[in-house]
Amino acid sequence: MLLKALYLVSACLAGANTRFDGTARPDPEIVRLVREGRAIPICPEQLGGLPTPRPPSEITGGDGHDVIAATARVLTCEGRDVTEAFLRGAQETLRLAREWQIAGAILKARSPSCGYLQIHDGSFEGGLRAGSGVTAALLKEAGLQVFCEETWKDKQALTDQPRGESRP
Repeated sequence: MLLKALYLVSACLAGANTRFDGTARPDPEIVRLVREGRAIPICPEQLGGLPTPRPPSEITGGDGHDVIAATARVLTCEGRDVTEAFLRGAQETLRLAREWQIAGAILKARSPSCGYLQIHDGSFEGGLRAGSGVTAALLKEAGLQVFCEETWKDKQALTDQPRGESRP
């Protein structure tokens, strides 16, 4: 039996008020994927134990790959180190992805957890730099396809295939 590929999506893109400021950034096509049962919403920061709302956080000293390698940290705008919560959330997201045989993830752009291709630069002044958030980096390192809401449509990310089958 051919099953539709199943994806993780950032909960805020599915309409849940999970962003640091307690808001959502719903994307109508991602909401549709969830309603069709083709995507499961997750919030790595909540999975890591952080509340909503919460102070904004940014990665300092690198990107998500560097956080995983313990050479960078995630700090709030108040200077509180929340690295361990970000790592816990990323690890729980990966655990769920494996358990549910997830094909890939569509994550919120520029987030310190979910950002893919670009993240905030750690200055809390709106600057951006190349890199991935902690969860996006861990999922990529585990071999999952990762997209942000701005790139998944261009890549035609969601094609039907048997679960667990790899993509070229």
